[in-house]
Amino acid sequence: MTALSPGARAQAEARPDRPSVVELRLTAFAAHRRAGFPLGPLSLFAGPSGSGKSSALRAYEALARLGGGAELDEVFPDPVACVPERARPDAQRRRGFRIGCTADGPEGPVRLDVAVQAEPELRIVGERLTVGGLTLLETALRDPSRRSVQAAWHTAGSSPVTRAPLPDDRLGTPLLPLRVAGKTDGQRQVLAAAEQMVVALRSVFACDPLPRSMRAAVPLGAGRLLRGCGNLAEVLWRTRAECGRRHGLLVDALRAGCAGPVRDLLAERQPGEVGRIGGVGRIGGIGGIDGTVQALLDRGDGLRTPLGRLGDGELRYLALSLVLLTGPGVLEVDTAGEVPAALQTLTVLADGFDRDLDVRQREGLVRLAARMCERGHIRLVGAVSDASWAAGVGGVTVVDLEP
Repeated sequence: MTALSPGARAQAEARPDRPSVVELRLTAFAAHRRAGFPLGPLSLFAGPSGSGKSSALRAYEALARLGGGAELDEVFPDPVACVPERARPDAQRRRGFRIGCTADGPEGPVRLDVAVQAEPELRIVGERLTVGGLTLLETALRDPSRRSVQAAWHTAGSSPVTRAPLPDDRLGTPLLPLRVAGKTDGQRQVLAAAEQMVVALRSVFACDPLPRSMRAAVPLGAGRLLRGCGNLAEVLWRTRAECGRRHGLLVDALRAGCAGPVRDLLAERQPGEVGRIGGVGRIGGIGGIDGTVQALLDRGDGLRTPLGRLGDGELRYLALSLVLLTGPGVLEVDTAGEVPAALQTLTVLADGFDRDLDVRQREGLVRLAARMCERGHIRLVGAVSDASWAAGVGGVTVVDLEP
């Protein structure tokens, strides 16, 4: 059962200027069969353990990586785990899975469906890109002895389609700009639809903050937040200096989600250790400071609380709030650099969105997510055990998964 709030329904009905994924299809993937899930700006998959929440997010991330040009074995290191449990092999001992999505945007709803063979060899055996019932790209495995698929794309010129081989270890849609000349109206339609799909799928940040990795001081690096948020202190060192307004919003969010008073959130370099090499005194780092940084809460009375003293729920709340309040430049995410930022949308995939959070924290976090998603530059797809607490928040699409 899928419940769409009035706010989310109105947003879904409006044609977005920025391409975005509005439906995820799991025709045959892990625990899902013939499943289609509508996605709004803020979507929560809800259900008990084993209902398929994590696998739905895993399929979305896989499509995003394929859309970015990643090779199949990088995206599916354990492809057999994606095959439905009761799927039987055919006469050639082949088994696989099927996933797909719909991306809405200036070209209208564009559908992408992918068939992947997991056994005996991992390969893409079929791909279809369609708009309004018109097939713009279709691939099929014609000769299993060749490491390629036969592709046909819409031309609408002197020849209705163009045929050529494409590799079977990566998605064909992001390769079309390298193969299609764009000389006919049909070819230009193919390129526009492919670009819309790729832009909608790119800029995905999958995260699952791990509190145990967020407590200690960490080395300074590129300042881009990693999937498990273990380098949170390093990122706070950067964001506090770069954008005071967003840092202030993060501090405001912490006041609502952390126990005790919160005046500020700090990141400080740590003192170095004195050593000796060849009888010469040496201080680690520059000016007695080493290359690590630690994050602390300023309580406002001279007391500073290291993040290591915070509870798991407080740390996850902090990390997810930071994700929602920043952007692709701060997160370790693959963006479509050739597309203007104004035409892109960051999609956050948050498995265990409510894990370790108390009632106050999860309600505060989902309200923050709703405010950020309403602006259109960020979308969130999360997995929760129960979403009844989010029913009253406008703009939330709840997808209930029954075991």
